[in-house]
Order: sequence, then structure tokens, then C-alpha cells
Amino acid sequence: MGVEIKSAKEIEGVRIASQMAAETLVLVGEKLRAGMTTEEINSIVHEDTIRRGAYPAPLNYKGFPKSVCTSLNDVVCHGIPGNEVLKNGDIINVDVTTLYNGFHGDTSATFYIGTPSPEARLVVETARRGLELGIAEVREGARLGDIGYAIQSYVEAQGCSVVRDFVGHGIGRRFHEPPQVKHFGKRGDGQRLKAGMIFTVEPMVNLGRYEVEIDADDKWTVRTVDGELSAQFEHTVVVTRDGCEVLTQRQKPLRFSENLSAVLAV
Repeated sequence: MGVEIKSAKEIEGVRIASQMAAETLVLVGEKLRAGMTTEEINSIVHEDTIRRGAYPAPLNYKGFPKSVCTSLNDVVCHGIPGNEVLKNGDIINVDVTTLYNGFHGDTSATFYIGTPSPEARLVVETARRGLELGIAEVREGARLGDIGYAIQSYVEAQGCSVVRDFVGHGIGRRFHEPPQVKHFGKRGDGQRLKAGMIFTVEPMVNLGRYEVEIDADDKWTVRTVDGELSAQFEHTVVVTRDGCEVLTQRQKPLRFSENLSAVLAV
């Protein structure tokens, strides 16, 4: 199946769903605290999404049992909310996907719980900057490999690694569709970008090795093979003639993530 070029109406549909997802993620940041469980995060996301007249896309997607993914410390992605209690020094990625009027919007961020260790700051801030550099490559005429090259070059220069087994993806009426957006690669490789393409850029960055493993019991939770920390940030973008529009751009900073000076002052 080829990559769809979205119409103006379809882009607007994804834009609306993406803004809902972004607003829900901001709400999560405002409510995060040490002592709460990941199940409480799930409740916040579920209730806020339903309040908007939307649906939490992860819920029952290929059997996923919850409304959001919460990936704590060495969990790379697809962490299932439950009775895990957040404690000082933890980092947690919260991945929100909203389905509204038939369109999806997908975004995630990694948050600091309490005061982060130097290692936590390194992996989180490397992932954050990697996303920014990847998005900066998105424009009509560029290639998918340009995105991966920009991210990988920066991440590895910081002494971290980029996960290979999970990538960004096209999105629209379907949660996942072509193209696959790798966060590693060579400049000039891969499919050429065209205005109207919509996809996610979502680098997963590990403090140690890039290899991961899937939990043998729940078949969802992905962890680093060496137990080292992992962080991720994600936006949904649409390619334009002269760059891209970040459809999940937030209207205010994320508490306990983007306000780093305040986090460190705690």
C-alpha cells in the first residue's frame, strides 16, 4: 500500500485530533507527581479524551488493554498502565493517541518525576533534541533517510543509541499506515517526501545499547536489553512545500518536562 497524500480536509481532521492529543498530554504533565500509579495516568487520559467526544485509540488496538502507553525508566515503549508507583528520580514516557471524527493524532513526551539523575537528563534531553533535529529535515523533496540520519548522528554523538526495532509511521484515518519513518539511516536514502504526507517522528533513545526485548508475558512491554534508561518524544507532522507543520504542537510548555529549570530547582 502506497503513502497517501492527504487532502486539505483530511489534514484538518488530523490537525483537530492532534491538538486534542496535545492538550491531553499537557494535562498529564500538570497532574503527574511522585506516589501516583501509572493506572492513574491511564484514567486521566481516558477521561479527558472521552470528555472531548473522542476515543483513546490505543484501547483495544490489536488487544492493547489500556487507553495510553506509560513507559517507565528502562521501558522503551508500549508500557501498560497498572499498579507501578512513580517515585523520585523516575522518568516516564506518556504516549497519547486520540481518535476523533475518524482521524488520529499521536504525540508523546518523557517527563521527570522529582529530581532527575545526570543520566536521566542526558537520555531525555538527547531524545528531545533528536526529535527537533529530525523534524527540521522534513520538507517536500527531502528523503526519509534525511530524518533518520539527523537523529542518529546527534544521538550517537551524545553517547546514546537509537532504537532500530520501532519507528515512526504514517497516520490519518488509520492509526498506523505507510510510510515507516526510521530514526537512523543515511542522508539521501529512502522515499522522497511530498506535500500532504502525514507521519509521526518519534525517536526512542537508549542510554546504553539500542537492542530491545518484548516482555514474554504481556507481549507488549518493550524494554532495553541492558536495563538502561530509555526516553522518547513524538510529534505528528504534515509535509508542506517549504517545511512541515507540527500538528501536535502544544500551546503551552509541558510541566515536569519542558520546564527543566523548574524541575532542577525542586
